[in-house]
Amino acid sequence: MTLKAIFPALATTALVAFSLPAFAQTTTEAPAADATAAATPAKGPNVKSSAVGTKGAVATLAMAQDLYTLGMANKDALTVLTAAKLAGSVEVKDVERKKETKGTEVAGDAEGKDMPVDAATMMASAKELAGEDEVLAGLVEDAMVEAGRGRVGGASSTLSRLPGGQTDTWEVPFYGDSYAELAVVGDGDSNLDVLVTDENGNTICYDVSWSDKVYCDFVPSWNGYFYVTVQNNGSSRNSYYLMTN
Repeated sequence: MTLKAIFPALATTALVAFSLPAFAQTTTEAPAADATAAATPAKGPNVKSSAVGTKGAVATLAMAQDLYTLGMANKDALTVLTAAKLAGSVEVKDVERKKETKGTEVAGDAEGKDMPVDAATMMASAKELAGEDEVLAGLVEDAMVEAGRGRVGGASSTLSRLPGGQTDTWEVPFYGDSYAELAVVGDGDSNLDVLVTDENGNTICYDVSWSDKVYCDFVPSWNGYFYVTVQNNGSSRNSYYLMTN
């Protein structure tokens, strides 16, 4: 089980936590002191701690979003172009998922952005940043021509527009002994904190950084449901994608 902070290693890879009161770590409760409960011990975390897998489409999309943020902050056309090419290399399927939203909406910007940036938006930003640099502009033009060719699948996405002060909880199934990936990719309008637990309440991934982009991968021990809790701690609405493989 790992929780990846992709952002620090992005430049090298692509170009060649404060505590959270609402998210206290949960553990499996002790069984009741009777003969039936004693005969049925509580299950441990549904994760194989020593198992690893090969990162796939979800990791690629998460990296693209982080690269885009880095490139725009530095006004670096080449970094933004790399992000656009990564995002455009993956075919994403929109799916519906079971979700429960709780909390009281806080006063603030209720609108916010409509959704996180996509490959086309990234490409347009790269073109704008390239400006009159003929070499960079040529690279962007070539990439636009190649966009969409040879895309790979393997990622599913669901959009949620979460007001500030509220919390989404998603129910997501994963197969046992199979590599599982998930990511939360926000639009940048506010901080999103993320907690992933198994069906017994055991923590699988936990992120309370000041980002709204989180990537998590693990290998479940058995078929089961996992619960992804996304909390918007800002005053602005955050339109985010929940992505899984």
